[in-house]
Amino acid sequence: MLDEKTVRLFITELGSNSPAPGGGSVAALGASLATALGSMVFNLTVGKKAYNEYSDEDKTIVIKNLDLCLKNQDKFIELMNKDTEYFLSLMSAFKLPKESNDEKKVRSIRIQEGYLKALQIPLSVAKEAYKIYEYVKVAAQLGNKNAISDAGVSALMLQASIESAILNVKINLSSIKDETHKEEIKAICTELVKQGRVKRDEILVIVDENM
Repeated sequence: MLDEKTVRLFITELGSNSPAPGGGSVAALGASLATALGSMVFNLTVGKKAYNEYSDEDKTIVIKNLDLCLKNQDKFIELMNKDTEYFLSLMSAFKLPKESNDEKKVRSIRIQEGYLKALQIPLSVAKEAYKIYEYVKVAAQLGNKNAISDAGVSALMLQASIESAILNVKINLSSIKDETHKEEIKAICTELVKQGRVKRDEILVIVDENM
C-alpha cells in the first residue's frame, strides 16, 4: 500500500517508469496534506491564550472542525491507495484475450467498466477536497494567527488537488463512450474548479489580512 511507504520510497516509485502511482494518487495525497495542515492550525489553537478568550460557541466550532479535519485525512489516504488499485485493474482489462468476437466484446465491456471505475476515484477526491474548504476557512478565521500562513498553504494545496484530480477524471473520461454521462461529469468538474477557486481566494484574502 502506498501509505505504508516512506516518503523517499514513495517519491522514488513515483518518479520511476511505472505508470502507477501517478497524478491521481498525488492529487489524493495533496488533499490529505492540505487537510492535515488544517488539523495542525486547529491543534495549535486549542488551549492557547486567544482560544481561552473565545466564546463557548467559537470554541465548539474550532473543536468540531478539528475533528472533521482529522477524520478526512484518512479518507484521502484511502483514496490515494484506491486510485492506484483501480488504475492497475483498468490496465489488466487491456490484457484480456481478443481473438474471437466474443472475447473482443467482453474485453471492450471490461475496459469501459474500468474507465468508469477509475474516474470515480479522482472525482471523489475533487468533491471531498472541495468540502475541506469549509474547515480551512474556519482555521483562517479562528485559528492561531501564528499559523495562519498554514491555512493559506492548505487552501492552495486543496485547489491544486481538486484541479489535479479533475485532470485525471478527464483523461479517463475521454475514453468513455456514453456521451450523456461524459457531459454530466464534465459539468460537475467545471463547477468544482470554478467554485473551488472562489473559495481558495476567499481564504487567501483572510490570510493576507491577518498576517
